[in-house]
Amino acid sequence: MVALLGSGDSFLRVVEQGFPEVDIHVRGNEVTVAGSETEVALVRRLFDELLVIVRTGQPLTEEAVERSVAMVRSGDGHGPAEVMTLNILSNRGRTIRPKTLNQKSYVDAIDEHTIVFGLGPAGTGKTYLAMAKAVQALQSKQVTRIILTRPAVEAGERLGFLPGTLYEKIDPYLRPLYDALHDMIDPDSIPRLMAAGTIEVAPLAYMRGRAQPVFTKVLTPSGFRPIGELEVGDLVIGSSGEPTPVLGVYPQGAKDIYRVTAQDGSSTLCCGEHLWTVRTAADRRRDKPWRVLETREMIGNLRAAHARRYELPLLTGPACFPERAVPMDPYALGLLLGDGCLTGATTPDFSTADPESATALEAALPGVRVRARNRVDYVLNRVKAPGDVVTLENPVTGVLRELELLGGRSQSKFVPDAYLYNSAEIRLALLQGLLDSDGGPVTQSGRTCRIQYTTTSILLRDDVVALVRSLGGVAYSRRRAALGRPPGRANGRVVEHRHDAHVIDIRLPEGVEPFRLTRKREKYRAAGGGGRPMRHIESIEPAGREEAVCIQVAAADSLYVTEDYLLTHNTLNDAFIILDEAQNTSAEQMKMFLTRLGFGSRMVVTGDTTQVDLPGGTQSGLRVVQEILRGVDDIAFCRLTSEDVVRHKLVGRIVDAYARYDVQVEANGHPNGVGTGNGDVPRSRGRRPAEKNGRGKHTVNMQAVEREVN
Repeated sequence: MVALLGSGDSFLRVVEQGFPEVDIHVRGNEVTVAGSETEVALVRRLFDELLVIVRTGQPLTEEAVERSVAMVRSGDGHGPAEVMTLNILSNRGRTIRPKTLNQKSYVDAIDEHTIVFGLGPAGTGKTYLAMAKAVQALQSKQVTRIILTRPAVEAGERLGFLPGTLYEKIDPYLRPLYDALHDMIDPDSIPRLMAAGTIEVAPLAYMRGRAQPVFTKVLTPSGFRPIGELEVGDLVIGSSGEPTPVLGVYPQGAKDIYRVTAQDGSSTLCCGEHLWTVRTAADRRRDKPWRVLETREMIGNLRAAHARRYELPLLTGPACFPERAVPMDPYALGLLLGDGCLTGATTPDFSTADPESATALEAALPGVRVRARNRVDYVLNRVKAPGDVVTLENPVTGVLRELELLGGRSQSKFVPDAYLYNSAEIRLALLQGLLDSDGGPVTQSGRTCRIQYTTTSILLRDDVVALVRSLGGVAYSRRRAALGRPPGRANGRVVEHRHDAHVIDIRLPEGVEPFRLTRKREKYRAAGGGGRPMRHIESIEPAGREEAVCIQVAAADSLYVTEDYLLTHNTLNDAFIILDEAQNTSAEQMKMFLTRLGFGSRMVVTGDTTQVDLPGGTQSGLRVVQEILRGVDDIAFCRLTSEDVVRHKLVGRIVDAYARYDVQVEANGHPNGVGTGNGDVPRSRGRRPAEKNGRGKHTVNMQAVEREVN
């Protein structure tokens, strides 16, 4: 009874104040209630609920009894015991629970929705409860990281005019998040979790910080473009090979840059916070999903024993470029780039020991007859029609001139852009021609078959690698020096090596046929194909400091193709993300934040639209988003009021006083006939009315506020 009624019957007096129309008498362990039937039923229900709370071991307080009275009187069917016995998190003997019905609805919404907006005045527990749910999700392994952020624009201050280092400047803005974190997690473990990236606390602007240098190339349907030139609405290539629009472009200023290099030689530049989708060999064996790590998280952790730890994803389909008309069949061009003579000094010719290739070449070149000169050499003659003059140009020569290939030697051949950035069918046909001429399958005992291609042209080497990667494969290149190599033999004569050879080992995805030539195709198939192409991170090295930019794309997995066909992205997967003080975000910042949502993640956005500290003329993103996202599935808006304030009682009264003051200002232009003293017109909706003092600062008219509080 002491736990139920309080020391000196303090709780009983709270109940009597809440139900002034009934008489409550206590004798021993019995409570007698007299009054109207409705009121008596409410009091009986209240005591039943309080007994349940006491029996759970939770101590009552006067504030808890006041809130219980309010919940019982609301008649919405939810009991105080249901609300106050909901344990969210326990740490060091302290349990965090909702204290009001609106708080419980807020907590339930976080469980049931991916994005939740918590709107209400200060002191209602918006941030604290969201933090508790985040820690709970981390401990139960629902998420792998917590990201806490808030805009650093409070009171209109600018970071550049605050003393100290960058972290000293932003620390006051983030201090409330740190304080809540220390209440819920062992303080000794917080530095370790933050160093590992499991918990990240940063100002809102740093949510964009997953960036690349402005000159880094990104693949678009028209080829590679610097990321710094992209604009919202431009198309880039996603992981499926399909184009995806750019949703946002966010300059980041100068950042420390790292070069991420894969074992196949591909590399790109990014900042330390840039995100990578990766998986380990153990993840693949256990059929676990891909994980998302920051660049800095992987530094120093790239090996598992002697094996590379992190595998990178590859294109799941060929990169899609617009189909363009080409002047020559792509397979024929591939054969000529491999075994054709393109000098232009004589009639074009072709060398092969496979008559099948010569036949295929003739079929692919209308108006040309492939004439055998000997067992391996063929001449490409123009088919003459009646009335033709002798001076007509050979069709092959004309096309080679158009493609700027005429006059090229073996060490200067290349693939024209019209073929390199064309449809997947044209790119594959060109690659098949190259491999049928200068490539082939290589089998090894106990291993899958790989494809090998050799050329003396550095340009052609790079183009072949690009063709393979654009089709979802991998290519490893190595150089075979001419100097010191034993000479070869051709028709019984010694042939010296005059140029270095570039050998490319290729693996293509299943379903991509690398050969048309029968003997090569059958050997490749007999060996079981080329195996699964894979790409792992080899090294991460510092690369200086550069101006950087971040982009956001619309692809479902948020991946886009950067240099050397590497896949990277900027969203946050498997994370619990909290944006505090969201009323101080602009509409653009709010959009940027919400579009960072990744797979398996949750977001909670908290704020009070009556306390906006943005510069004049800037619209609060928290106000705008309520109109934009109204009715969108899996997004909830939870509103807390002064009745949900869990701080000092006076805080709730102050909140109500300000609310009444704002209503009067909107209705009459001034509260209770009291002007601002200088004829100022009221501010925009939701802003506190203010007047200017002698230094140009704004101060609230406190006389009217004090009257309302009193």
